[in-house]
Amino acid sequence: MMRKFSEIVRLPEFERDMKKLSKRYRTLEEDLENLINSALYIYHKMNLSYGGISRITYLKIGQHNYYKVTQIACRSLSGTGKRSGLRLIYAFYEETDTIELIEIYHKSDKDNENKKRILAHHKKRNH
Repeated sequence: MMRKFSEIVRLPEFERDMKKLSKRYRTLEEDLENLINSALYIYHKMNLSYGGISRITYLKIGQHNYYKVTQIACRSLSGTGKRSGLRLIYAFYEETDTIELIEIYHKSDKDNENKKRILAHHKKRNH
């Protein structure tokens, strides 16, 4: 398969999230790859609207490269379609065509994204 982005980086914290969730949702790894190659590609490369992706702007950190995906289709959660309850937090850097995966969680496990993790990532990347 042709690469859709120059680089896809997984933070160590993200890897821990995936390991934990993959035990419950066996298809998650493949579902995530499909999400990146379809929805994220459509949103960032084709500049087409995708209702399940929103920019995170409330953190007041300058450039708003951080996004939250609320519509993730997971085949392990049969009958839920793209409203699976999974959430993905990532950063997209257009200048390097890089996706950095920051956090993935199920909304039944926690209410919101880890703001401290996003801010720590931003600080580390920009200093």
